[in-house]
Amino acid sequence: MNDWTRTPFTDLLGVRYPIVQGPFGGGISRIALTAAVSEAGGLGSFGAHHLHPHEVDATIARLQASTDRPFAVNLWVPLPGEPTRLDPLVHRHRSASLAPWFRRVGLAPEDHSAPAAVDFEAQVDAVLARKPAVFSFVFGVPRAEILAECRRLGIRTVGAATHLDEGLALQDAGVDAVVASGYEAGGHRPAFLRPGGDTMATGPLTARLSAALTVPVIAAGGITDGRGVASAMILGAAAVQLGTAFLATDQSGAPEVHKEILRSPRARYTTLTRAFSGRLARGVRNEFLDEQTDSDGLLPYPQQSWVTAPLRAAAAARGDAELLALWSGQGAPVSADRRDATEVFEYLVADTARTLATATGSRTESKAVTS
Repeated sequence: MNDWTRTPFTDLLGVRYPIVQGPFGGGISRIALTAAVSEAGGLGSFGAHHLHPHEVDATIARLQASTDRPFAVNLWVPLPGEPTRLDPLVHRHRSASLAPWFRRVGLAPEDHSAPAAVDFEAQVDAVLARKPAVFSFVFGVPRAEILAECRRLGIRTVGAATHLDEGLALQDAGVDAVVASGYEAGGHRPAFLRPGGDTMATGPLTARLSAALTVPVIAAGGITDGRGVASAMILGAAAVQLGTAFLATDQSGAPEVHKEILRSPRARYTTLTRAFSGRLARGVRNEFLDEQTDSDGLLPYPQQSWVTAPLRAAAAARGDAELLALWSGQGAPVSADRRDATEVFEYLVADTARTLATATGSRTESKAVTS
């Protein structure tokens, strides 16, 4: 692997390095982070699924003013039958069942009503109008008409797969690249054809998708350093996507207590839970997660997310880590020495080059000994 920086992915997007910063949901994506990664030569991403269409428009405009390099805007494809509103009685009942947690952060459960879901189609219209370099998405495949319009406008599309079936479905739909989202990945499992827990580890998934697909495969899950990048590329990935490593940087919008935990030994202990949003996601264990993960009262997404949103917001303001969704992949803890996003990116590039050079040297030396 003489020039690991030149791959079908970098050729497709015109970026210098095959490194993608994963998009963050829940309002913790930040323009400064997305722009920093893109300016460094990678593909920065902004998670916009929670934004209303006018906010999506304004965010892309600000990103385009911050960098002239390619970046991705990420949305969540609604799953069939997904509710767009929550029955007020159900909302009040579920909120009341969490009354001790509301009191802990100084809130009353009856003071919070359920919002309506954002309009995905209108969000997409905002993306198409602003024409970012990349439109990425999770939890499914957008309508054929949306993908066709992206092609007409020159917007590259990237979907996420947790299984070979999903990767094939995305390729058949005409996407330009597929993220191989492994079991180790932090945050939500973007499954849409298989159960969220029925997912493969990053290595086997990357190898299987790379062998079966003709579009570039982006490995994601548990990658935090050059060894992870190199391993993924040896398995056939055309790029890698890192979330947790960038979530802990100064430019991310994660609460400071969340970042501190990602840099600490506590981050070694992650698990999958539906406690915060109703969808399966990986995060560091805390009191709320441990109590609620097996609760009979969990609602489906987005209803559970609406119920816990005020709790999470208040916990973030108070620095209460036991009520936060401490999303993290299994590659944590991350280094406490590198907190600037550009510095993290440059370290990844250098560490990958070192790792590959060492591996190449070892193979050459081994051949010389055996010949």
